[in-house]
Amino acid sequence: MALPSTVASPSFKSTPPYLSAFNPKPLRFPPTYWSDNNRRSCKLISSFRCSSSSFSEKHHNANPSKSDDLVELPLFPLPLVLFPGATIPLQIFEFRYRVMMQTLLQSDLRFGVVYSDAVSGSAAGVGCVGEIVKHERLVDDRFFLICKGQERFRVTDLVRTKPYLVAKVTWLEDRPSGEENLDELANEVEVLMKEVIRLSNRLNGKPEKESQDLRKNQFPTPFSFFVGSTFEGAPLEQQALLELEDTAARLKRERETLRNTLNYLTAASAVKDVFPSQP
Repeated sequence: MALPSTVASPSFKSTPPYLSAFNPKPLRFPPTYWSDNNRRSCKLISSFRCSSSSFSEKHHNANPSKSDDLVELPLFPLPLVLFPGATIPLQIFEFRYRVMMQTLLQSDLRFGVVYSDAVSGSAAGVGCVGEIVKHERLVDDRFFLICKGQERFRVTDLVRTKPYLVAKVTWLEDRPSGEENLDELANEVEVLMKEVIRLSNRLNGKPEKESQDLRKNQFPTPFSFFVGSTFEGAPLEQQALLELEDTAARLKRERETLRNTLNYLTAASAVKDVFPSQP
């Protein structure tokens, strides 16, 4: 699998977007997440309507769900991908989502996060439940939240669009991976991640620390979600990983991405050795 175009033509002056999660930064809130843009909302609603139709044809008929399997879930479109086990900070100040939070704080604290492209406004049909684990009410009824990713889901139909989106969803779980040795795959991915971190630190002038335990005794499936969450800056790749229903396939795709990233960093490191004065 080829790296995204943002990495394909390296300048050797910056770290690939995949590595941003390995260089922690202070938490910051994107300024445009919560603006009330009617045009974007219309595109989003249209996208979900199209998605619901295609889901019915491609998935529902092939593996019909009972009515009891459908769950209604409020949706929060964001220009990011939330993975199970990952945490994200959110600041809520748009009116409709303040209304949603008022309701959630009196119920089960769970809502659906779906990736929405910031340019086209199109929304993904697979998302992840975000559970509010910490919240603070700010002035003017704004909220600061810390949310943790839980189950994945697939949108099957829209229930309503006002004051915020509510959809019927079905839960997604990874299928058994057959004869694949998942622990071996997870270990390979961890080794590649450690090498990527080492070279990234070297290129950024940071000390090359001893290898840390990245897996932390996680089983292969949650570890594969953790790895996907570190590919910050590549939301389309993250969305593809989130939608996979096979742990082995997810780990293999991550392994390939990390190998490509490692090749990039190795080349960048070689250039820096030859031209040490280069920034």
